[in-house]
Amino acid sequence: MTTPAWHELEQRIRAGAPASRPDLDDVPEPVARYFTAALGGAGVHPPAAAAVLEMRGEIRLRRWLPFRSRQLLAPRMGTVWEARVACLITGSDRYVAGVGAMDWRLLGLIPVMRAEGPDVSRSAAARAAGESIWVPGAVAPGTGTVWTADGADRIGADVETDGHAVRVEHSIDAHGRLVSSSFLRWGDPDGTGTYAEHRFGVDVLGHRRFGDVTIPDRGEVGWHHGTDRWEDGRFFRYRITAYEPFG
Repeated sequence: MTTPAWHELEQRIRAGAPASRPDLDDVPEPVARYFTAALGGAGVHPPAAAAVLEMRGEIRLRRWLPFRSRQLLAPRMGTVWEARVACLITGSDRYVAGVGAMDWRLLGLIPVMRAEGPDVSRSAAARAAGESIWVPGAVAPGTGTVWTADGADRIGADVETDGHAVRVEHSIDAHGRLVSSSFLRWGDPDGTGTYAEHRFGVDVLGHRRFGDVTIPDRGEVGWHHGTDRWEDGRFFRYRITAYEPFG
């Protein structure tokens, strides 16, 4: 069932500024290569700044459990991720209008995880920015996002999500396709009771074209990306099964 937060984000997306075509003329070559691979170059029509995604995969909650999900994602505005885990747990993670929250229930009735507050909001905003890999048009050159290159296979962007600034770093291949992506995310992955910034990221396992966009449709996600704790930090394996531009 669609949540009120989903409807609120829909309204904010529709009320937002219209998308514009990416301007690749004055960006470093690796950045242009990335967007050419993702969007086919500047294109004729402006790319979507939001999308609805459907996923399947596994999430680790002490042990690996299957999930199905639907997500409304506008990387510079917010996101709502609604899922069913192991046919038993349902709920959502969200960041809408500057507020992040989690609400998960067993059999739709018994609360198993609820969280909100400034720490959750800061973490959720960074997640929305990092997931711009699935809606590249939202952060393309010309949208206000500043892109840089650090060599032929490393690019980075300063993404602003509803007032939160997040530095996202990508590793790309010779064709411009994403190999991995990471950013510093506010969180408490070890359950210490203290929030801090930790490296969070994704290793890409495949790409797929959906309409006019080519995105990483398979991957592994988690905390401590790029460190010797990555094996312990991974908690999410995904495959995008459906994708529709929104707005």
